[in-house]
Amino acid sequence: MYTLLIYDIADDRTRNKVSEICKDYALQRIQWSAFFGEINHNRREELMMKISRTLGDKEGNIQLYPICSKDMKLHQEIDRYGVGRC
Repeated sequence: MYTLLIYDIADDRTRNKVSEICKDYALQRIQWSAFFGEINHNRREELMMKISRTLGDKEGNIQLYPICSKDMKLHQEIDRYGVGRC
């Protein structure tokens, strides 16, 4: 199943660690604090436990959204970063 993970973490060091954990789970960065990829239920649970331990008692908000294939077919994106560049 596809997974979207977003977070808001003030502490730079912790935020960087969470980013690296996401990459370890083969999630791809889609925004500065958003990662996306395909992982199964057990790996999602493991991912959230690791992130929770990493966050510890520091302030932060982490949200994980499982997304089914049917909903992924409805995905839309507007990407204008390449427009007008030479």
